[in-house]
Amino acid sequence: MTKILFIGDSITEWGRHDENPIGSGYVYYVSEELQKEGFHVINKGVGGNRITDLLNRWKEDVLSEQPDIVSISIGINDVWRQIDHPEKEQVDILMFCSIYERLLSQTNAKFVLMEPTIIGEKIDSVGNQILKAYAKMVGELAKQYNAYHVNLHEVFIEAIKDGKGPFTIDGVHMNDNGNRLIADTWLHIWRSK
Repeated sequence: MTKILFIGDSITEWGRHDENPIGSGYVYYVSEELQKEGFHVINKGVGGNRITDLLNRWKEDVLSEQPDIVSISIGINDVWRQIDHPEKEQVDILMFCSIYERLLSQTNAKFVLMEPTIIGEKIDSVGNQILKAYAKMVGELAKQYNAYHVNLHEVFIEAIKDGKGPFTIDGVHMNDNGNRLIADTWLHIWRSK
């Protein structure tokens, strides 16, 4: 059975606990489809994570599972902490890219690289302006590693322009509409390659 592992922050973790290891967010909606196709789905999202946290738990949570496919969703907290906790040690775009490449290079799997979504439901919010560079970097890494590229930031910005929201409960964490948009975008990219 092909094993696909989702890793990321609270957007990936959403609703995950011992009795519900898949959660109730986008991973749940994607897994409904993938399980029909015979995939074994694992959710390793942890709230609050930045890419530095993924580095710290990569061996235990990813490499030890020996997944065939790894879907990575990270970057929101790397940017959000720059806004809401500027006193903390920050993950700038160069550190983000360096650590991301390190994770990819040590993993023998196919990758699905998901852009960070949105910070605030205004296209010109400070968070969304900063996120552009992180989203672009994810796209470049996807090309470099011949990975699936889930262009979520672009999709969410266009959906906001089209008035299809709201997508979040607080500007970051997804409501059902947002989770479904992530899942639909993920599945569209997955099936188009």
